[in-house]
Amino acid sequence: MSEEIKPGVLVGCGNPLLDISATVDEHFLQKYGLKPNDAILAEEKHMPLYKDLVEKYNADYIAGGSVQNSLRVCQWILQKPNTAIFFGCIGQDKYGEILDERARSNGVDVHYQRTNEAPTGTCGVLITGTHRSLCANLAAANHFTIDHLLTPDKQKLIDNAEFFYISGFFLTVSPPSIQHIAQHAHKHKRTFLMNLSAPFLSQFFTEPLMAALPYVDILFGNELEAEAFAAAQGWEEKDMKEIGKKMLALPKQNADRTRIVVLTQGHLPVLLIQEHTIEEFPVERLEPDEIVDTNGAGDAFVGGFLAQYIQKKSLGVCIRSGIWAARQIIKRSGCTFEGTPDFNE
Repeated sequence: MSEEIKPGVLVGCGNPLLDISATVDEHFLQKYGLKPNDAILAEEKHMPLYKDLVEKYNADYIAGGSVQNSLRVCQWILQKPNTAIFFGCIGQDKYGEILDERARSNGVDVHYQRTNEAPTGTCGVLITGTHRSLCANLAAANHFTIDHLLTPDKQKLIDNAEFFYISGFFLTVSPPSIQHIAQHAHKHKRTFLMNLSAPFLSQFFTEPLMAALPYVDILFGNELEAEAFAAAQGWEEKDMKEIGKKMLALPKQNADRTRIVVLTQGHLPVLLIQEHTIEEFPVERLEPDEIVDTNGAGDAFVGGFLAQYIQKKSLGVCIRSGIWAARQIIKRSGCTFEGTPDFNE
Protein backbone atom coordinates (compact mmCIF):
# COMPACT_ATOMS: atom_id res chain seq x y z
CA MET A 1 0.00 0.00 0.00
CA SER A 2 2.77 2.46 0.96
CA GLU A 3 4.13 2.23 -2.61
CA GLU A 4 1.20 4.42 -3.66
CA ILE A 5 2.03 7.31 -1.34
CA LYS A 6 3.30 10.16 -3.46
CA PRO A 7 6.08 12.47 -2.26
CA GLY A 8 4.92 15.74 -0.71
CA VAL A 9 1.32 14.60 -0.21
CA LEU A 10 1.34 16.10 3.32
CA VAL A 11 2.30 19.69 4.15
CA GLY A 12 2.81 21.02 7.68
CA CYS A 13 3.42 24.57 8.94
CA GLY A 14 4.71 25.33 12.39
CA ASN A 15 7.50 26.52 14.65
CA PRO A 16 10.76 24.59 14.24
CA LEU A 17 12.36 24.55 17.70
CA LEU A 18 15.32 22.79 19.22
CA ASP A 19 14.15 21.18 22.47
CA ILE A 20 16.47 21.63 25.43
CA SER A 21 15.17 18.86 27.64
CA ALA A 22 15.99 17.97 31.24
CA THR A 23 14.49 16.40 34.33
CA VAL A 24 14.07 19.10 36.98
CA ASP A 25 12.51 19.48 40.42
CA GLU A 26 9.40 21.35 41.55
CA HIS A 27 11.60 24.16 42.84
CA PHE A 28 12.87 24.84 39.31
CA LEU A 29 9.29 25.15 38.02
CA GLN A 30 8.40 27.51 40.87
CA LYS A 31 11.51 29.61 40.26
CA TYR A 32 10.25 30.37 36.75
CA GLY A 33 6.53 30.38 37.60
CA LEU A 34 5.71 27.30 35.49
CA LYS A 35 2.99 24.65 35.85
CA PRO A 36 3.95 20.94 35.60
CA ASN A 37 1.78 20.15 32.54
CA ASP A 38 1.56 23.25 30.40
CA ALA A 39 2.92 24.97 27.32
CA ILE A 40 3.68 28.69 27.28
CA LEU A 41 5.64 31.28 25.35
CA ALA A 42 8.76 32.51 27.14
CA GLU A 43 8.74 36.01 28.60
CA GLU A 44 11.74 38.07 29.66
CA LYS A 45 11.80 36.38 33.09
CA HIS A 46 12.24 32.96 31.46
CA MET A 47 15.31 33.83 29.39
CA PRO A 48 17.91 32.56 31.93
CA LEU A 49 16.07 29.22 32.05
CA TYR A 50 17.77 27.79 28.94
CA LYS A 51 21.28 28.46 30.22
CA ASP A 52 20.24 27.02 33.60
CA LEU A 53 19.08 23.80 31.96
CA VAL A 54 22.30 23.35 30.02
CA GLU A 55 24.66 24.22 32.88
CA LYS A 56 22.93 22.59 35.83
CA TYR A 57 20.73 19.79 34.55
CA ASN A 58 22.62 17.84 31.89
CA ALA A 59 20.11 18.74 29.19
CA ASP A 60 19.55 16.87 25.92
CA TYR A 61 19.18 18.64 22.58
CA ILE A 62 16.32 17.10 20.58
CA ALA A 63 14.70 18.27 17.33
CA GLY A 64 11.35 19.71 18.36
CA GLY A 65 8.48 21.96 17.43
CA SER A 66 5.04 20.38 17.50
CA VAL A 67 4.26 20.02 13.77
CA GLN A 68 7.81 19.04 12.88
CA ASN A 69 7.60 16.32 15.57
CA SER A 70 4.32 15.01 14.14
CA LEU A 71 5.80 14.87 10.64
CA ARG A 72 8.97 13.11 11.89
CA VAL A 73 6.84 10.43 13.58
CA CYS A 74 4.64 10.12 10.49
CA GLN A 75 7.74 9.62 8.33
CA TRP A 76 9.15 7.03 10.73
CA ILE A 77 5.96 4.97 10.52
CA LEU A 78 5.71 5.26 6.73
CA GLN A 79 9.41 4.52 6.12
CA LYS A 80 9.08 6.48 2.88
CA PRO A 81 11.16 9.69 2.97
CA ASN A 82 9.84 13.05 1.73
CA THR A 83 6.16 12.14 2.03
CA ALA A 84 5.83 15.16 4.32
CA ILE A 85 6.94 18.74 3.66
CA PHE A 86 7.50 21.23 6.47
CA PHE A 87 7.50 25.04 6.42
CA GLY A 88 8.83 27.11 9.31
CA CYS A 89 11.52 29.68 10.06
CA ILE A 90 14.99 29.11 11.59
CA GLY A 91 18.06 31.29 12.18
CA GLN A 92 21.37 31.22 10.34
CA ASP A 93 23.14 29.35 13.13
CA LYS A 94 24.34 26.06 14.58
CA TYR A 95 20.97 25.18 16.17
CA GLY A 96 19.34 25.73 12.78
CA GLU A 97 21.83 23.38 11.14
CA ILE A 98 21.14 20.73 13.82
CA LEU A 99 17.37 21.03 13.23
CA ASP A 100 17.78 20.79 9.47
CA GLU A 101 20.00 17.73 9.72
CA ARG A 102 17.79 15.93 12.28
CA ALA A 103 14.56 16.60 10.38
CA ARG A 104 16.02 15.47 7.04
CA SER A 105 17.57 12.36 8.57
CA ASN A 106 14.06 11.51 9.83
CA GLY A 107 12.71 11.78 6.27
CA VAL A 108 10.97 15.18 6.46
CA ASP A 109 11.41 17.42 3.40
CA VAL A 110 12.06 20.70 5.24
CA HIS A 111 11.76 24.01 3.40
CA TYR A 112 12.83 26.49 6.05
CA GLN A 113 12.63 30.21 5.73
CA ARG A 114 15.90 31.55 7.19
CA THR A 115 16.30 34.83 9.03
CA ASN A 116 19.32 36.85 10.18
CA GLU A 117 17.17 38.77 12.64
CA ALA A 118 16.92 36.13 15.38
CA PRO A 119 18.53 32.87 16.46
CA THR A 120 16.82 29.50 15.89
CA GLY A 121 13.99 29.00 18.37
CA THR A 122 14.37 26.80 21.42
CA CYS A 123 11.94 25.11 23.77
CA GLY A 124 12.74 24.34 27.37
CA VAL A 125 11.26 20.94 28.21
CA LEU A 126 11.07 20.59 31.98
CA ILE A 127 10.31 17.07 33.06
CA THR A 128 8.96 16.34 36.54
CA GLY A 129 7.82 12.75 37.01
CA THR A 130 5.35 11.93 34.24
CA HIS A 131 4.64 15.61 33.46
CA ARG A 132 6.27 17.94 31.00
CA SER A 133 6.22 21.74 31.04
CA LEU A 134 7.12 23.50 27.79
CA CYS A 135 8.55 27.01 27.65
CA ALA A 136 9.13 28.11 24.06
CA ASN A 137 11.38 30.96 23.00
CA LEU A 138 10.19 31.20 19.40
CA ALA A 139 12.91 33.63 18.29
CA ALA A 140 13.46 32.93 14.55
CA ALA A 141 10.27 30.82 14.34
CA ASN A 142 8.34 34.03 15.02
CA HIS A 143 9.77 35.59 11.83
CA PHE A 144 7.93 33.31 9.40
CA THR A 145 6.08 35.31 6.76
CA ILE A 146 3.52 34.41 4.12
CA ASP A 147 5.97 35.54 1.39
CA HIS A 148 7.80 32.25 1.91
CA LEU A 149 4.71 30.33 0.77
CA LEU A 150 4.00 32.59 -2.21
CA THR A 151 7.17 31.89 -4.21
CA PRO A 152 6.46 29.76 -7.31
CA ASP A 153 8.44 26.74 -6.07
CA LYS A 154 6.65 26.70 -2.69
CA GLN A 155 3.25 27.26 -4.29
CA LYS A 156 3.95 24.23 -6.49
CA LEU A 157 4.57 22.12 -3.36
CA ILE A 158 1.29 23.37 -1.88
CA ASP A 159 -0.58 22.64 -5.13
CA ASN A 160 0.79 19.10 -5.11
CA ALA A 161 -0.26 18.31 -1.52
CA GLU A 162 -3.55 16.71 -0.49
CA PHE A 163 -3.36 17.09 3.31
CA PHE A 164 -2.43 20.17 5.35
CA TYR A 165 -1.63 20.14 9.07
CA ILE A 166 -1.07 23.26 11.18
CA SER A 167 -0.63 23.61 14.93
CA GLY A 168 -2.47 26.12 17.07
CA PHE A 169 0.99 27.35 18.07
CA PHE A 170 1.34 28.85 14.59
CA LEU A 171 -1.57 31.20 15.37
CA THR A 172 0.88 33.38 17.31
CA VAL A 173 3.24 33.61 14.32
CA SER A 174 1.47 33.95 10.98
CA PRO A 175 -2.35 33.95 10.77
CA PRO A 176 -2.12 35.10 7.10
CA SER A 177 -0.17 31.91 6.27
CA ILE A 178 -2.82 29.81 8.04
CA GLN A 179 -5.57 31.54 6.06
CA HIS A 180 -3.64 31.03 2.81
CA ILE A 181 -3.31 27.28 3.42
CA ALA A 182 -6.86 26.92 4.79
CA GLN A 183 -8.46 28.69 1.84
CA HIS A 184 -6.33 26.75 -0.63
CA ALA A 185 -7.42 23.46 0.97
CA HIS A 186 -11.06 24.58 0.88
CA LYS A 187 -10.94 25.71 -2.73
CA HIS A 188 -9.30 22.48 -3.94
CA LYS A 189 -11.30 20.17 -1.65
CA ARG A 190 -8.19 19.04 0.23
CA THR A 191 -8.12 18.06 3.92
CA PHE A 192 -7.18 20.71 6.47
CA LEU A 193 -6.25 19.45 9.95
CA MET A 194 -5.48 21.57 12.99
CA ASN A 195 -4.51 21.15 16.64
CA LEU A 196 -5.64 23.28 19.58
CA SER A 197 -2.05 22.76 20.85
CA ALA A 198 -2.19 24.58 24.22
CA PRO A 199 -4.74 26.16 26.57
CA PHE A 200 -3.36 29.72 26.19
CA LEU A 201 -4.14 29.78 22.47
CA SER A 202 -7.89 29.36 23.00
CA GLN A 203 -7.76 32.05 25.70
CA PHE A 204 -5.57 34.71 24.08
CA PHE A 205 -5.55 34.02 20.33
CA THR A 206 -9.29 33.50 19.93
CA GLU A 207 -9.67 35.73 16.89
CA PRO A 208 -7.21 33.99 14.52
CA LEU A 209 -8.29 30.59 15.90
CA MET A 210 -11.97 31.26 15.17
CA ALA A 211 -11.03 32.59 11.71
CA ALA A 212 -9.27 29.30 10.94
CA LEU A 213 -11.84 26.90 12.46
CA PRO A 214 -14.47 27.14 9.68
CA TYR A 215 -11.90 25.52 7.37
CA VAL A 216 -10.86 22.77 9.77
CA ASP A 217 -11.93 19.27 8.67
CA ILE A 218 -10.24 17.43 11.55
CA LEU A 219 -9.55 19.11 14.90
CA PHE A 220 -7.23 17.60 17.51
CA GLY A 221 -6.90 18.54 21.17
CA ASN A 222 -6.33 17.16 24.65
CA GLU A 223 -8.60 17.51 27.67
CA LEU A 224 -6.94 20.66 29.07
CA GLU A 225 -7.05 22.36 25.68
CA ALA A 226 -10.70 21.39 25.14
CA GLU A 227 -11.63 22.78 28.58
CA ALA A 228 -9.81 26.05 27.85
CA PHE A 229 -11.53 26.30 24.46
CA ALA A 230 -14.95 25.73 26.05
CA ALA A 231 -14.27 28.35 28.72
CA ALA A 232 -13.10 30.89 26.11
CA GLN A 233 -16.34 30.28 24.18
CA GLY A 234 -18.35 30.86 27.34
CA TRP A 235 -19.70 27.29 27.31
CA GLU A 236 -20.87 25.74 30.56
CA GLU A 237 -19.93 22.20 29.53
CA LYS A 238 -17.13 20.38 31.33
CA ASP A 239 -17.79 16.93 29.85
CA MET A 240 -15.40 16.13 26.98
CA LYS A 241 -18.08 14.52 24.81
CA GLU A 242 -20.38 17.51 25.16
CA ILE A 243 -17.54 19.94 24.40
CA GLY A 244 -16.60 17.84 21.36
CA LYS A 245 -20.19 17.92 20.07
CA LYS A 246 -20.26 21.71 20.35
CA MET A 247 -16.92 21.97 18.52
CA LEU A 248 -18.41 19.85 15.78
CA ALA A 249 -21.36 22.21 15.44
CA LEU A 250 -19.29 25.39 14.99
CA PRO A 251 -19.58 27.01 11.54
CA LYS A 252 -17.89 25.16 8.68
CA GLN A 253 -17.07 26.42 5.19
CA ASN A 254 -17.37 23.12 3.34
CA ALA A 255 -20.67 21.76 4.61
CA ASP A 256 -20.37 18.64 2.40
CA ARG A 257 -17.57 17.37 4.60
CA THR A 258 -18.64 17.44 8.23
CA ARG A 259 -15.97 18.18 10.81
CA ILE A 260 -14.32 15.42 12.85
CA VAL A 261 -13.07 16.11 16.39
CA VAL A 262 -10.43 13.90 18.05
CA LEU A 263 -9.81 14.49 21.76
CA THR A 264 -7.09 12.73 23.74
CA GLN A 265 -7.33 12.42 27.54
CA GLY A 266 -3.97 11.08 28.74
CA HIS A 267 -4.50 7.46 29.87
CA LEU A 268 -8.30 7.76 29.43
CA PRO A 269 -9.88 6.75 26.11
CA VAL A 270 -9.40 8.84 22.97
CA LEU A 271 -12.71 10.28 21.77
CA LEU A 272 -13.63 10.27 18.08
CA ILE A 273 -16.54 12.65 17.70
CA GLN A 274 -18.45 12.69 14.42
CA GLU A 275 -21.82 14.03 13.32
CA HIS A 276 -23.88 11.05 14.47
CA THR A 277 -21.48 9.05 16.64
CA ILE A 278 -19.02 9.27 19.50
CA GLU A 279 -16.53 6.42 19.75
CA GLU A 280 -14.04 5.70 22.52
CA PHE A 281 -10.65 4.09 21.88
CA PRO A 282 -8.99 2.66 24.99
CA VAL A 283 -5.43 3.60 25.84
CA GLU A 284 -3.41 0.77 27.35
CA ARG A 285 -1.84 2.07 30.56
CA LEU A 286 1.93 2.09 30.76
CA GLU A 287 3.63 0.98 33.95
CA PRO A 288 5.21 3.95 35.80
CA ASP A 289 8.70 2.58 35.15
CA GLU A 290 7.99 2.49 31.39
CA ILE A 291 7.24 6.22 31.30
CA VAL A 292 10.41 8.17 30.49
CA ASP A 293 8.72 11.44 29.61
CA THR A 294 5.49 12.58 28.01
CA ASN A 295 7.10 15.32 25.89
CA GLY A 296 5.96 14.82 22.31
CA ALA A 297 3.19 12.32 23.15
CA GLY A 298 0.48 14.53 21.64
CA ASP A 299 2.65 15.28 18.61
CA ALA A 300 3.33 11.57 18.16
CA PHE A 301 -0.38 10.79 18.38
CA VAL A 302 -1.04 13.12 15.44
CA GLY A 303 1.95 11.69 13.54
CA GLY A 304 0.60 8.17 13.97
CA PHE A 305 -2.86 9.32 12.90
CA LEU A 306 -1.54 11.14 9.80
CA ALA A 307 0.58 8.17 8.68
CA GLN A 308 -2.61 6.11 8.25
CA TYR A 309 -4.97 8.93 7.24
CA ILE A 310 -2.93 9.89 4.18
CA GLN A 311 -3.17 6.24 3.13
CA LYS A 312 -6.98 6.57 3.31
CA LYS A 313 -7.22 4.11 6.20
CA SER A 314 -10.33 4.09 8.42
CA LEU A 315 -10.51 6.59 11.29
CA GLY A 316 -10.37 3.70 13.75
CA VAL A 317 -7.03 2.54 12.33
CA CYS A 318 -5.77 6.16 12.34
CA ILE A 319 -6.57 6.57 16.04
CA ARG A 320 -5.11 3.20 17.03
CA SER A 321 -1.96 4.13 15.14
CA GLY A 322 -1.88 7.46 17.01
CA ILE A 323 -2.21 5.72 20.38
CA TRP A 324 0.50 3.25 19.39
CA ALA A 325 2.87 6.05 18.30
CA ALA A 326 2.33 8.08 21.48
CA ARG A 327 3.10 4.98 23.51
CA GLN A 328 6.46 4.51 21.74
CA ILE A 329 7.44 8.15 22.34
CA ILE A 330 6.52 8.13 26.04
CA LYS A 331 9.00 5.28 26.60
CA ARG A 332 11.87 7.46 25.33
CA SER A 333 13.34 10.87 26.08
CA GLY A 334 11.72 13.56 23.94
CA CYS A 335 10.05 12.96 20.60
CA THR A 336 12.54 10.31 19.47
CA PHE A 337 12.26 6.80 18.07
CA GLU A 338 14.40 3.98 16.75
CA GLY A 339 14.13 0.69 14.90
CA THR A 340 11.41 -0.34 12.49
CA PRO A 341 7.85 0.52 13.54
CA ASP A 342 5.68 -2.54 14.20
CA PHE A 343 2.19 -1.09 14.34
CA ASN A 344 -0.46 -3.67 13.40
CA GLU A 345 -3.90 -2.51 12.35
